[in-house]
Amino acid sequence: MINSKALDSVELTESIKLWGQSLGFQQIGISDIQLDQAEQRLQLWLESNYHGTMEYMKRHQSLRANPQQLVPDTLSVITARMDYLPEDKTIAIRLLDETDKAYISRYALGRDYHKLIRKRLQKLARLIQDSIDPFGYRVFSDSAPVLEKPLAEKSGLGWIGKHTNLINRHDGSFFFLGEIYTDLALKTDSPVSNHCGSCTACIDVCPTKAIVAPYQLDARRCISYLTIEFKGSIPVSLRKDIGNRIYGCDDCQLFCPWNRYANVTQENDFLPRHGLDQATLISLFEWDESTFLKRTEGMAIRRIGYQSWLRNIAIALGNSVTSDAVIDTLRKRLDNSSELVREHVNWALQQHATL
Repeated sequence: MINSKALDSVELTESIKLWGQSLGFQQIGISDIQLDQAEQRLQLWLESNYHGTMEYMKRHQSLRANPQQLVPDTLSVITARMDYLPEDKTIAIRLLDETDKAYISRYALGRDYHKLIRKRLQKLARLIQDSIDPFGYRVFSDSAPVLEKPLAEKSGLGWIGKHTNLINRHDGSFFFLGEIYTDLALKTDSPVSNHCGSCTACIDVCPTKAIVAPYQLDARRCISYLTIEFKGSIPVSLRKDIGNRIYGCDDCQLFCPWNRYANVTQENDFLPRHGLDQATLISLFEWDESTFLKRTEGMAIRRIGYQSWLRNIAIALGNSVTSDAVIDTLRKRLDNSSELVREHVNWALQQHATL
């Protein structure tokens, strides 16, 4: 705990925010650890089976909603956000109509954010420690059972929109979140008001109608879940709607009016690697596993594995314009050792009325 060396709570909190901005975070907030309402919403979401195969959401439910169970003695949560949009969003919107090219969620085009955010938060914690005596803390960024968005909302970083993502009135929603659980009793911030109003742009534009009601997302229909978290055969009824999205989906953010204020990232590590922001489906489908592992080293994409990568691209090729090149590329994978890949390749060939 803080001793005589410490700043008072208000001074320390303001210093933390300045230090955070110096480390590249766009905003720092402070939350308490009361998450009763968020826990109720999580319970209803789980009871609706909207989590699909993500059993870890249910398994660690109590840890998510009770920070002191995850990190004993936690009194405050320092929340942080960092922009990741690598280009103007209009470029991404145009790419959705280029059916020969692969659409990869903009957050995944560069370096895996988990380590970068956690390292920056560790630096922030050390700056705090240099100003006071040692204190208890742990840093997170989508790396443990943490209710990131509710904590960010409570700390004033934005409000949770109808698409269930956090929105900042001045900066949109294309940003990563991170947290420091700490035993420091810091001055908390106030939540901001919700500014979604009567807008339903995210609901209307969702390709698979995964936003089943305002603030309710059925992950089982969400393209991000299907192409990243889900490891099985993607429901045939949803494959056409996936279009050329081979890793994640940004539609609910791309068409959100608040993202007219979204900023291009200042972090070079989040800029596209290996031309993946404009890569063709055919070129990516021709990667062997060693190429996949080499090209995605240090990136979030690698987490889905090679078979899911091929599965996803097969669907996108099935949705592309029919051509000899597309058909020949698909046929080369008919002898793939993975039954999962072969099944999706066969479906794709059927879309072009040929086997």
